[in-house]
Amino acid sequence: MRFLARVPALFFCMMLAGVSPVWAHDVGCLDTTFKLLSPNDSVCVSAFEDPKVPGVTCHISQARKGGWGSVVGLTEDPSRFSIACRQTGPISLPDKLPDQENVFSEKTSIFFKNTKVVRMLDKKHNTLVYVAISRKIVEGSPQNSISTVPIMPWGGR
Repeated sequence: MRFLARVPALFFCMMLAGVSPVWAHDVGCLDTTFKLLSPNDSVCVSAFEDPKVPGVTCHISQARKGGWGSVVGLTEDPSRFSIACRQTGPISLPDKLPDQENVFSEKTSIFFKNTKVVRMLDKKHNTLVYVAISRKIVEGSPQNSISTVPIMPWGGR
């Protein structure tokens, strides 16, 4: 019984841990399934910049469920997505960049599920690795997508 009393606090802390200061902006959506009287299922593309590594932009595409549940936020989006990250300007790494860090998180259900992007630093190959995964509080998904950005000079330097 004591555990059940702690569930709301535990849930709140887990939500805070998964929150990222990065905001994505929607580039656009494509309908995938027609629904006569409610919003269609779609695939939406969003863009975000790495919050600690200027010069890197990621685009993530995600399947989004339609129907009336989506209007009020009650649907759970499927764990289907793809990510592509590219150098879009000069890259300058901060002095103390962690080897692994959350750089983006977006809720894909009303309570327990989110899509998360983690940046990893591959020092041996001088490359940033971005991995998109789907997480649930109880059980995650093996669905994932990966993109890499080599750290290289920008422009004519």
